Amino acid sequence: MTSSLRSGAIGFWSDLPRDGRWLLSTVVVQFFGRGLTLPFTIIYLHEVRGFSLGLSGTLMGLIAVIGMIVTGPAGALVDRYGARRVMLTGLVCAVAGYAVLGFATVPAVAALGLALFGVQLGVGWPSVNALVATVVDGDLRQRYYGVNFALLNLGIGVGGVVGGLVVDVERPGTFVMAFLVNAATFVIPVVVLLGPLRHLHGRVERPDDADGAQDGYLAILRRPEVLWLAALGLLAAFVGYGQMEGGFPAFARQVAEVSTRVIGFAFVVNTVVIVALQFWVMNRVRGRRRTRVLALMAVVWAAAWLLLGVTGLMPGGMTAVVIVLAFHGVFGLGETLLQSALPALTNDMAPAHLRGRYNAISSGAFQAGTIAGPVAAGLLLEQGWAGAFIGVVVAGCLGIAATAAVVARRVTPAVDGVERATAASSA
Repeated sequence: MTSSLRSGAIGFWSDLPRDGRWLLSTVVVQFFGRGLTLPFTIIYLHEVRGFSLGLSGTLMGLIAVIGMIVTGPAGALVDRYGARRVMLTGLVCAVAGYAVLGFATVPAVAALGLALFGVQLGVGWPSVNALVATVVDGDLRQRYYGVNFALLNLGIGVGGVVGGLVVDVERPGTFVMAFLVNAATFVIPVVVLLGPLRHLHGRVERPDDADGAQDGYLAILRRPEVLWLAALGLLAAFVGYGQMEGGFPAFARQVAEVSTRVIGFAFVVNTVVIVALQFWVMNRVRGRRRTRVLALMAVVWAAAWLLLGVTGLMPGGMTAVVIVLAFHGVFGLGETLLQSALPALTNDMAPAHLRGRYNAISSGAFQAGTIAGPVAAGLLLEQGWAGAFIGVVVAGCLGIAATAAVVARRVTPAVDGVERATAASSA
């Protein structure tokens, strides 16, 4: 029993250094605010502010576009000035963006608010992951990323439920309140970074024997293992998170013929599975090659998409409802595997003084896949090619497994998580 507790939440928390605890303590609150508005932003723009649906969708796309534009410079700034400063800049932009969006009555103002949040999206990944990597290392770092993902999903899930109960298109003030609360939740990590964590900078000086000419993005991208890992991230986003925004809802409505309520419950199932299983998965992948964990994730996701494809044979009934819900449960299991391996693999691969750039490359690849996923889904499903859609995402899953095998041959066992975990266990 004691061993079980030590390997679970209590053991993880007790192993964390003080700075790691402070960093993790703000995650649920911050993403509660994100969940409060995430599912309803396009509804707000279209039904409350009266923008056309096409314009509303275009405005929403600004978040990803701006995020991709700033990710590269953000990674370089992390390495030069420190992750904490860059992270603070992004958080301030998020506070301003959501405050502006809450009072946006014309498209230009809404675009400004969404663009400011896009800045936070672009700088968030490279700065947060790099800062975490300076606070925790080895096996604890891998566990941290997994727990962070579970808490993130918990915050978004609870926020989404509360938002669904609170916002009302007949009462525009409820949306304004939701966006202001969302802005306020980003203030919490600002206070923590300026207070208890003000001593952190998240910058590592370049070693004296390091070649400064190898610090640029082009030099980093010439490393085959970096390119292959970026390709893996792009594929994971394309068949995973990109399809959660476009492919899954469209397939569930048009092919499986389930209600929007069922689709909403499916996302709840996803959140519950992630929160419930993240510690269990995290403990079972310790000491195993991260690339094999990612290959297993690909198999799980392929099974999930094939399961969803079965609904096309029996649309509209209770069986379709059960399968749609089960799909998100299985998919959530795959997500726990992804977050237990990919961030740690990226940060252990990166030289300490270049973590900002390495995380920026990973973030950029992920964002590209997230943008491409809904586009491909829309083109295929609009033509009624449901079978082709399932075939494409399953092929993408197989591509992830194959890419993971290539990465495994190009990284050291320590980067792949084997030697570090063994050393931690021995200690």
